[in-house]
Amino acid sequence: MNSDIIANKEYDPAMHTAEHILNQTMIRMFNCGRAFSAHIEKKKSKCDYRFERDLSENELKEIELRVNEVISGNHPVYEEFILRDEAAKHFTLDRLPETAGERLRIIKVGNYDSCLCSGKHVANTSEIRTFKIISSSYENGKLRIRFKLLD
Repeated sequence: MNSDIIANKEYDPAMHTAEHILNQTMIRMFNCGRAFSAHIEKKKSKCDYRFERDLSENELKEIELRVNEVISGNHPVYEEFILRDEAAKHFTLDRLPETAGERLRIIKVGNYDSCLCSGKHVANTSEIRTFKIISSSYENGKLRIRFKLLD
């Protein structure tokens, strides 16, 4: 539901919550939408975005800075449930499984982000370590951002 396709050999709630923050940061900076594919693991993760180009070093640094500002803001991370009809007014439901039912789970990161998601998250952004972009690449309309959380 969240980034739609999440593979997770070593699931980590902190990394998953950081992915939510990265997605909202990409929306706010580039209006590109949430990642259409993500691979979230404890050691390192990646998100794929529909995009028109690679990012500059300055843009990557700005993304890191903004994500870390949200993390350090000690925002509560919590769930709410809303009816499918109401969710359709605010979220894209096209990748939602048929079995999702009429009450849908929304994960909120303070006032910064909210999205449909069925995964586990931290209770507060203070539980997330420092966000670091490892690299980015661009090919055929797909921007991939690889990241980790520093110890």
